[in-house]
Amino acid sequence: MANENQVMIVGNLTRDPELRYTPNGAALVKFGIAWSKRAPDESGQWRDVETSFFNVTAWRQLAENVAESLTQGSRVVVVGRLRTNTWETPEGEKRSTVEIEADEVAPSLKWATAKVERQGRGGDSWSAGAVAVGAGGQNEETGPDA
Repeated sequence: MANENQVMIVGNLTRDPELRYTPNGAALVKFGIAWSKRAPDESGQWRDVETSFFNVTAWRQLAENVAESLTQGSRVVVVGRLRTNTWETPEGEKRSTVEIEADEVAPSLKWATAKVERQGRGGDSWSAGAVAVGAGGQNEETGPDA
């Protein structure tokens, strides 16, 4: 694990999570998040000046919890590792993408509330948490950390 990279990003889901299962039954979810750099314009109003988009994947119980709990527009905190996927097109061109493989996904509580529900796992007393995001409005007078 010493050679693993780790990233943390806060952003909004750009689409609903897409839950699938591998042939051996492992849950896999894919979703996108966007992060915007903000700066004041000439009138002093905060505006998005640059937006970055990231693809995220999560596995197993985390994948199922994400799919059950989050929807497009949800503000989330993602902690994970950068992964490079490389492939070759039918025309022989090499392509690659970088995505985040999530270890943790949580709703941001900056402008929302959440109710945590414990999910039991096979008889042990420890469990993974599923989170339901509650109603919360976005503050229009936010600064550059929005």
